[in-house]
Amino acid sequence: MDNVLAFGAASSQAGRVDALFVLITVIGGFFFFLTQGMLVYFAVKYRRRRPDRDNETPAITGNHLLEFLWVLIPSLVVLVIFYYGWRVYTDLRIPQAGATEVYVNGRSWVYEVRYPDGRTAINEIRVPQGRPVKFILSASDVLHGFYLPDFRVKMDMIPGRVTTLWVQPDRPGRYQIFCTVYCGTGHSNMLAQLIVMPPREYEEWVEHGGRKGGEGRGDEPLAVRGERIVKSSGCLNCHAVDGKEKIAPNFRGLYGSKVPLEGGAERDGRRRVPPGVDRGPGRQGRQGVPQRDADVQDLDAARRRPRGRRVPEDVEVRR
Repeated sequence: MDNVLAFGAASSQAGRVDALFVLITVIGGFFFFLTQGMLVYFAVKYRRRRPDRDNETPAITGNHLLEFLWVLIPSLVVLVIFYYGWRVYTDLRIPQAGATEVYVNGRSWVYEVRYPDGRTAINEIRVPQGRPVKFILSASDVLHGFYLPDFRVKMDMIPGRVTTLWVQPDRPGRYQIFCTVYCGTGHSNMLAQLIVMPPREYEEWVEHGGRKGGEGRGDEPLAVRGERIVKSSGCLNCHAVDGKEKIAPNFRGLYGSKVPLEGGAERDGRRRVPPGVDRGPGRQGRQGVPQRDADVQDLDAARRRPRGRRVPEDVEVRR
C-alpha cells in the first residue's frame, strides 16, 4: 500500500501521531541510556577494593543545584510531551468545518454505510482524496469497533449512542477497517475497506455508479453478478462458498440440491427462503442449523439493503 509518510501513515494526522510516539521513544531512550550508563560507571568506579587499598568514599551530603535540575528537567520534558499530545488529540477529535458526513452502522457482522445523498453500501466506504470526512458511528446489536490503523484512529460503535470520528485522507488507496471489539463468532470476519479516490474519479463514481448502489453492467453474467453481490453485501462474513464451514450454511453446491429439513423432509435449494430463519409455527428449518427469531426491524432492514438483497415476502416473522 502506498503511504504518505513513514511507518505506514496514510494522512498528515497519522504522521503527527507517529511523531508523538517517536518523540516519546527518543526521550525515553535518551534517559534510559543516560541512567543505565551512570549506573554502570558508578558501579565500576566505587566497587569494593582490595583490603590494602582505600575503600572509603567522599562524604557527600547533598547538592542543591543537582537536585533542582533533576526535578526541573524531567518536569519540563513531561510538560512538553503533554502539550504536544494534547494538540494531536484535539486535532484528531475536532473535525474540520465542511467535512463530508458518512453514517456507519455496525451489526453482526457487517458495516452498513449510508451517504448523505441516500447512497448505501456494505463493508465499503468511498471518500475523495484531500477532503475531510466525518464518520458518524452507531451499532444495532452489540458493541463493535471502527479501527483504521493506517490513519491511527479508532472509535467504539455503541448501541443506543452516536460516536464520531474524522480523517483527511491524503493519497488514494485501499485501507482496511477492523472491528476491535469481540462481538461474537463472526468477529474476525467483520472487515471493511476505506477506498480513497482522486476527486475527479470520485465525482464520476457518484454520478455514474454510486447512486445506483454499485450495480454492475446490464450485460453482466448472472454468476459474476451473484459473486459480486455476496462479496460486497457481507454474506461471506457468515456463509462460505468453499473450504471450511463458517457459522452459517455453506453456499457451495446449494443451488439445485435437496436441502434436508428437520423431521426428515427435503426442500429444493433453489427456493428463496434464507436458511436458519425461523419461518413461524408449523414451518420446518434446515437440519442442523440453529433456528432464531427474526424481529420486524431486522427483516425491514434486510429488505432495504442495496444491490437487490431482499428477504422473500413469504417469510413469516415472530412478533
